[in-house]
Amino acid sequence: MKYILNKKYWAPIALLSMMVFGMLFTSCDNNDSEGRAITITKVFLEDVNSTVPDREVTFARLGQLLRIEGSGFSGLKKVYINGYSTYFNVVFVSDNSMLVNVSADTPILDADPSVRNTIRFVNDSNEFTFPFEIRSGKPAISGISNTMPNAGEIIVVSGSGLTEVSKVVFPGNVEVTSGITSDEDGEFFIVTVPNGVSDNGGSLFVQTSNGGVYSPAYFNCKRGIILDFDGRGTQGSWSTATIPGMIAPADLESAAVGIGNASHGKYVPHRPARLASIAAATGRATEAWTAGTGVDNWRTQLTPFIPTNTPLDKVAFQFDIYVPDAWKDSGYLKICTINNFNAGTWAGGVYNYIPWLVDGKSVAFQTTGWVTVTIPLNKFYQWSKEAATFETVLAYREAATYQNFGIWFENTDVKMKDVLGTDSAVEFPSKATSVRVYTDNWRIVPLDTPVYNDFN
Repeated sequence: MKYILNKKYWAPIALLSMMVFGMLFTSCDNNDSEGRAITITKVFLEDVNSTVPDREVTFARLGQLLRIEGSGFSGLKKVYINGYSTYFNVVFVSDNSMLVNVSADTPILDADPSVRNTIRFVNDSNEFTFPFEIRSGKPAISGISNTMPNAGEIIVVSGSGLTEVSKVVFPGNVEVTSGITSDEDGEFFIVTVPNGVSDNGGSLFVQTSNGGVYSPAYFNCKRGIILDFDGRGTQGSWSTATIPGMIAPADLESAAVGIGNASHGKYVPHRPARLASIAAATGRATEAWTAGTGVDNWRTQLTPFIPTNTPLDKVAFQFDIYVPDAWKDSGYLKICTINNFNAGTWAGGVYNYIPWLVDGKSVAFQTTGWVTVTIPLNKFYQWSKEAATFETVLAYREAATYQNFGIWFENTDVKMKDVLGTDSAVEFPSKATSVRVYTDNWRIVPLDTPVYNDFN
């Protein structure tokens, strides 16, 4: 009977065989070479999950396995990576080759500058220091404080591994290499937005001491705007005489507001100045809408850059918000993909945005300038329990009688059983509120993120 070895095992088995045979053929002169001068010729990254499982490299990350070629390894007593004494198994050491794993405890930014990005090899009589870059884990971007800022404003990019940022490339291939402030722990960096960023939007590319990383492709995505109250998109409204909470064009405000990230022309006050306050237990207190049926056409506008088969966790509704007063305890924004809902609903193509509700507690929410909120479409209740695509949302809207997209301010009780979808007796009874909440630049954006390959 013949047995056929699965191809996926060929590379790791071949690699292991080469290392074992290499050690066998060089082990015979072990005693003679102890204490000899040490040389390093090449360093390889060992990764059986890669298409290149034995790749020559000039850097490594914490936790990665290295194969080092050279001479004089027999009798090796110590290996120091960035000054950290690193364990190695003598079984995998020959005079010309060795394996060593870069410990997760290896210091990076905290390493003494004199030993940072070095590997030092020590035997009884000699030592050799080899310059070699050591990086921590791959950097990642989790959020951007404002994804549609004015040129000249600063943004804060959050994530992990964002250490020593040396370059940020904005959509339109606009590079910034100076004036970047990096957090020592790599949790964020601050950069000033340059002129000339493409209105088509896209990803930020960020170069750090840990390598490169992309943001989601949602920065400055002006082609995704469905309503900005300044000419992109069309506002829809009905008589304020019959619907007092209807926000008409006359209710929009345009005074420059916001510190750090300022307003863009006109914006929506979700408590118009003509309303001194919003009473408790008021469901559809105020409302703002797009023009809807016959005017809105998401398929024509959005599918050229968001394919219809895009999973909904890769598409989001974004808007910018400014809340100059502390907002807590009561009131939230109901975001509606069509105009066909009642107050108090927690089902259908809606999402209830309650920024003051954090881990089941009421925590004051307030901003000094405009910040961006990103809500993936799979968070909307209609699609939160199914694997839907963007086509599902387009068809849902196109089948609706009233295709207006809107946001209304709702001031009803908040029950944790609705928020969590599980049994809970915790409630936040509504209260009268005069909080000021403003939004602008309503848009649909892609969340796809280019993958950065260390070896491109």
